[in-house]
Amino acid sequence: MSEIKYDRVKKKLKSLIENGEYAAGDKLPTESELMKKFDVSRYTIRRAAGELENEHYIYRIQGGGMYVDEWQKQRKVGNNTKMIGIITTHLADYIFPRIISGTDRILSGNGYSLILSNTHNDRENENRAIQRMIGNQVDGIIIEPSQSALPYRNMEYYQKIKDANIPALFINAHYPELDFPYLEVNDLQAEQEMTDHLIEMGHKRILGMFQVDDMQGANRLRGFLDAYLAHPEISYMSQTIMYQSTQDMNPIFKRAVSALQSNEPPTAVICYNDELAIQMMNVIKSLDLKIPDDVSIVGFDDFIMGHYVIPKLTTVQHPKEKMGVDAAKMIIDMINGKKVESKKYKLNLIYNDSIKKTDEDRKKK
Repeated sequence: MSEIKYDRVKKKLKSLIENGEYAAGDKLPTESELMKKFDVSRYTIRRAAGELENEHYIYRIQGGGMYVDEWQKQRKVGNNTKMIGIITTHLADYIFPRIISGTDRILSGNGYSLILSNTHNDRENENRAIQRMIGNQVDGIIIEPSQSALPYRNMEYYQKIKDANIPALFINAHYPELDFPYLEVNDLQAEQEMTDHLIEMGHKRILGMFQVDDMQGANRLRGFLDAYLAHPEISYMSQTIMYQSTQDMNPIFKRAVSALQSNEPPTAVICYNDELAIQMMNVIKSLDLKIPDDVSIVGFDDFIMGHYVIPKLTTVQHPKEKMGVDAAKMIIDMINGKKVESKKYKLNLIYNDSIKKTDEDRKKK
């Protein structure tokens, strides 16, 4: 039981220090005050304090009490833990396993191990993950930011990474306010090209469905709208459905059904990603509409499951493993003090059987 109590006290004090409740140089409460605060024995307090002292979070002055150490400056390049933290929005599904696989291949080959954290695209989870990575004294952090398009950002937590001298980089999205390097895809350009392609195939009424609380979705929406703006004669025919990752999707699908059953239904649907596109294919088929004869549909990211649906899904390539490999190489270079450059991947469009020219366009030819 004393082991459990000691660990609880240690974690709580460590959290208070990392969160800035006690700054470097601050005097901590006395042993007696901490005993009362945590309702534990003096032995438990001393054991917790001893561990924190070993980890350079506190130091003791004989007869003068306990003080917060310069814990953020205790990280030394030659004293690394050989651990890299990876914080993603969705760890075990969609495209992320292949990104992590690429990262792990390079890092393990260089003697590093991984600490993985899944935020479920929630910023509070991201805050806790960052604190955990700092507490574990990782040598570097690779972050896919959560809800990256929303105005409030976890800048104070990213600042803690900088203060702790931990190399960090972003994947899939980045914040211009920070000087962290990043790896991301050119979402805007790829979505614009895909929309242009559908318009060239005769599709005038296209429904765009985009998750807009992350930068990927916001940029894909912009690409969709920019393509229409380049065709002012049909720009008024575009339709959009926007949603956030925290929303119940049932009302979103109902809005899509209403659009598909309207007097002037869309002849094509562009989806935020392949996962949504596969769900929409089921919705379209439930309305006794045929793909692509009645409705063309495209996704984004080249998700493996899109290869097995019928018809095979038209999509945009995402450099999953390559992004993981590049991220691993970059973070190792940063740990070794080398300068790295951010990179934005140009994507290839993959045309499959889920799209076709409209009857009107075929008649013209």
